[in-house]
Amino acid sequence: MKQHRLLKVIKIILFVIVAAVVLGFVVRGLWNVLIPPIFGWHTITFWQALGLLILSKILFGGFHRHGGGRDHWRRRMKERWEQMTPEQREQFRKGMRCGRGPFTASVEPQP
Repeated sequence: MKQHRLLKVIKIILFVIVAAVVLGFVVRGLWNVLIPPIFGWHTITFWQALGLLILSKILFGGFHRHGGGRDHWRRRMKERWEQMTPEQREQFRKGMRCGRGPFTASVEPQP
């Protein structure tokens, strides 16, 4: 069992390394083909491209699997919404965004 788990970890590490190398070369190639002619900026190296990938991950939160967490949250919220009474739904709408935003469009203001 431990060997199977170790083999799986090694495969994941190798996949991450190969993906990083491929994405680094893709970013470098795209940057060097597009940016210097368009903006007149300098070309970049592989390591700079890898740094750009990491920076974009930090700033924009990309490269994650879509689905899992977000779908789970939506499914759970839909179940909770369906179990609410109309009064609870109205109270929820009133509480969303502190009285601002699209959830309060159908709510009448309190006198």
